[in-house]
Amino acid sequence: MQRLIIFAIIGLFAQLVDGSLGMAYGVTSSSLLLLFGVSPAIASASVHMAEVVTTAASGVSHIRFGNVDKQTVYRLILPGSLGAFIGACFLSNLPGDVVKPYIAVFLFALGIYVLLRFLLADSKKITQADTNRTPSKKLLVPLGFIAGFADSTGGGGWGPLTTPVLLSRNELEPRKVIGSVDASEFAIASAATIGFFISLGPEQFHWQWVLALMAGGVVAAPIAAWLVRKIPAAILGVLVGGLIIITNLKTLFGAFDIGSDTVQNGAYLIVALLWAGAVAYNIVRHYKQIQQTKQEEKAL
Repeated sequence: MQRLIIFAIIGLFAQLVDGSLGMAYGVTSSSLLLLFGVSPAIASASVHMAEVVTTAASGVSHIRFGNVDKQTVYRLILPGSLGAFIGACFLSNLPGDVVKPYIAVFLFALGIYVLLRFLLADSKKITQADTNRTPSKKLLVPLGFIAGFADSTGGGGWGPLTTPVLLSRNELEPRKVIGSVDASEFAIASAATIGFFISLGPEQFHWQWVLALMAGGVVAAPIAAWLVRKIPAAILGVLVGGLIIITNLKTLFGAFDIGSDTVQNGAYLIVALLWAGAVAYNIVRHYKQIQQTKQEEKAL
């Protein structure tokens, strides 16, 4: 029961982050499940099964708050679903002990990418958009396929790949990027789940874990859709990037037998301090941007 409560909290926290940032439900949930010793294929399968429900709830919530560009969703779901299905079948046929360290490397790299993306990017470009134009098919089709494949094989990757790319294009306002990515993820989670069902069989799913993740995610979905208008994406991006990095450090240390306990604890402390510094920096930067904007408005 204690573990189920923990999984429900994981699902709630992951969906709060994902729904308000457009990424990290799968990466965060999978990273934490790996810490409990769950094999990569089972972790990814359980997370994607839970996401079928949580992404549906999130998509509906974002639509109600007007955070979705429907054309972007339509252009993402077919290639994304195909990539997710192929990725699920690919991961299911690999031995868990062999693939686990490489999945951890992939998740760790995603964490660094997410953190640096929101730490180094111009905060105004993250919070503003010059236009409100749907990205082209030439971008969305390959992006959807690659992100869908990465999402299945890594237990996460749909949001961390699609959201930053679309934000960097500066074509859609951030809330519509986040809402569209979340809404399209229902199709990707469904395709990945079908792939895992075929490859692993339903008996391999930990249904109690799945239901706990679902419960937490469903509760968080409407709250996250509201928060997307309130919390600066730059701050959330650094928070989730650091979380992904830290949760995967333990797996990497164990898989590759890196250093003694003292060395590992020192590494955790250094990463935690750097993470805290990055969060503080972005908070200060955001505050300064607000003050600058107010001054510019007064000058006008």
